[in-house]
Amino acid sequence: MTVNERVEALRRLLDEKGLAAWIINGTDPHESEYVSERWKSRRWISGFTGSAGFVVITRENALIWVDSRYFVQCADQIKGTCFEMKKLDGPGASSPVDWIRENVHGKTGIAADTLMVEKQRKYAQEGIEITPSDDLLDIIWTDRPSMPANAVVRMSDRLCGESVQSKVDRIRKGVSGKDAEWTLVSSLDDIAWTLNLRGSDIDDTPVFLAHLLIGPSCVKLFTPRSRFTEKLLSELDFEVFEYNEIISHLGMLENTSVLLNPQRINSMLFGAIPSSVKVVEGREISTDLKACKNKAELEGMRTAHILDGVALVNFLAMVDKGRYSFTEVSIARALANERELEKDYLGPSFSTIAGFADHGAVIHYSATGETDKEIKGNGLLVLDSGGQYTAGTTDITRTLLFGRATKEQKEDYTLVLKGHLALAAQVFPEGTNGHQLDILAHMFLWNKGMTYFHGTGHGVGFRLSVHEGPQRISIHPASAEVKLQEGMILSDEPGIYKEGKHGIRIENLVAVVPAMKTEFGQFYTFETLTCCPYERKLIEKSMLTSEEIELVDTYHAWVWEKLHKLVNPEAVDYLRQATAPL
Repeated sequence: MTVNERVEALRRLLDEKGLAAWIINGTDPHESEYVSERWKSRRWISGFTGSAGFVVITRENALIWVDSRYFVQCADQIKGTCFEMKKLDGPGASSPVDWIRENVHGKTGIAADTLMVEKQRKYAQEGIEITPSDDLLDIIWTDRPSMPANAVVRMSDRLCGESVQSKVDRIRKGVSGKDAEWTLVSSLDDIAWTLNLRGSDIDDTPVFLAHLLIGPSCVKLFTPRSRFTEKLLSELDFEVFEYNEIISHLGMLENTSVLLNPQRINSMLFGAIPSSVKVVEGREISTDLKACKNKAELEGMRTAHILDGVALVNFLAMVDKGRYSFTEVSIARALANERELEKDYLGPSFSTIAGFADHGAVIHYSATGETDKEIKGNGLLVLDSGGQYTAGTTDITRTLLFGRATKEQKEDYTLVLKGHLALAAQVFPEGTNGHQLDILAHMFLWNKGMTYFHGTGHGVGFRLSVHEGPQRISIHPASAEVKLQEGMILSDEPGIYKEGKHGIRIENLVAVVPAMKTEFGQFYTFETLTCCPYERKLIEKSMLTSEEIELVDTYHAWVWEKLHKLVNPEAVDYLRQATAPL
């Protein structure tokens, strides 16, 4: 079926079901950032392949809201269809919720398993009549992929630094502290971390689709049993039930209490909980526990970043020789080839962003066959990539110079670098949050009348999601809700984006570590994990203080010391020059 035929088929179902509109939010039953093929419903109905967007279909309208990352891509991909694009930000922006309230007269349907409890409440507060139901797309999407049930692997307690039983005991203690007896968890990375299991149901994120129910004396995992070998099943110290059995097991709870997160529990699960059960709402206990990496997890992350650094330097040395012609797509592939040479490399941690020249100004640019730009002449390349390794996850951005740099490019790069260094070097007292530190990364740009609008830092998981909460560093006030604690890993990635010109972003991952303890209390700082040189040819040394020069030189000396015996022999000269003192 064409896009228009799919929309018409859905409209016929709306008539049959007595619905005035249908929402497709593009998520899965777990509110995952990235989803498996089965839940790429936004792409199927509209043809738009971006990772975020909100679809509303009525008898007269087919609308898709996207943010500024996707204006050009979406407009191009829906061209010639019945869809109309709406903007979520920038000039002419509108809200899909406002549009529904003002234009839809009657019930609005949505797949119950993709509607989180908190969002359902917000719709009600906005006066929108939402009707959760079975997914209508199941009727018309005749070749819809089935739910994935890929094999899972068990990580050793040595790598994880803690046994499943120990984690469960800590979770139970936290649940009890919230005056609850049970906890229901649907967040996939929380489940994987708690059970020391990893999967491959979602591209680039080693998780598996499941629900988890932990009670005072039992642990129940709901996921296809076919994932497990008989040997692995026999080794588990928890019960495994089929994925859909979660509904009946929730129904068996009576006169007890359950802790759950309404942001991550869908309305179908919530509706299965008996009225006699007291529902306690709050963030998953495991989310805060896994945010603070233990010694084994930190050591694994350090190892992963050294392995990643070897691949990156071998790649950069090859690029520096200038023997090959690249496009945005082929240079991303060349970097992947280097990572794949490492036996502990498991795959990317997200889709590589490679934006050359003006494409670098598109923050989350994704090159396609139609947009793939040849890398030639003078220009900057924003290269944002990462890997999943046996014992860790990486995420790094480097801005590379091709040809000769302009004065503006060098000044912009150095301003971004100054903010990046200021944040990485800061010492801060216990109780500090990411909102308080964010200005360090922004201030040099602000002083020149410039800024960036994405977050400065996101949490990163241990061989898990490249975007992990609850910690973050952001100008957004919500980042003040979580204090930075020892063992948390975050990105440090300020940038500047000038439409039609260039983009610049510098990103390292850092871990919160103790700095000192004085009569004023405990102080922390950041340990840099990412091991790869900055782009020396873009640094305007005259703009740096002596302290900033020392920070760059110290970092580069560490990179040299860690990598020079591990990289390819032909990369040593490049590394020596790239890490030489300023």
